[in-house]
Amino acid sequence: VLHLQYGMYVWPCAVVLAQYLWFHRRSLPGKAVLEIGAGVSLPGITAAKCGAEVTLSDSSELPHCLEVCRQSCQMNNLPQVHIVGLTWGHMSQDLLALPPQDIILASDVFFEPEDFEDILTTVYFLMQKNPKVQLWSTYQVRSADWSLEALLYKWDMKCVHIPLESFDADKEDIAESALPGRHTVEMLVISFAKDS
Repeated sequence: VLHLQYGMYVWPCAVVLAQYLWFHRRSLPGKAVLEIGAGVSLPGITAAKCGAEVTLSDSSELPHCLEVCRQSCQMNNLPQVHIVGLTWGHMSQDLLALPPQDIILASDVFFEPEDFEDILTTVYFLMQKNPKVQLWSTYQVRSADWSLEALLYKWDMKCVHIPLESFDADKEDIAESALPGRHTVEMLVISFAKDS
């Protein structure tokens, strides 16, 4: 899969995160939800269909990804969903203009370790606007060589691992993929450490 096409595919993580949203659908109406690195936007579309006030975002440097977000909204009859270009780790007018969020969605954004701190910097900025915001994130285990633990500590965040069976996402048909290799998906909820 070419680098520029990463956002053009429904990865197994997106399906698992959409399942988590569906499992918690009764808590979503009226919530401000931002999906970062949205690509085809399955989690954000699911949240919008469940009544959340959704903003989809992808890199402002990849206009084709933002166009894919727009197309997903059109195909799902969701003209009310906002789409903004946010580049992780960069302050921009679009980032500054975002209202406080209740939930940030991130499906398989923890892919390239050199991006991890930029992602958490952006999330930290959004947590400053609403210290109770949670980052709901799924990621695919690809390597044992990296961990978020040190970065979470640095940015004063904590992480709770959510077992897939707790929201009926442990079935083979939920996270299966036609892509080669093993597809172990993990679900995390990240929040401010001091907001216990």
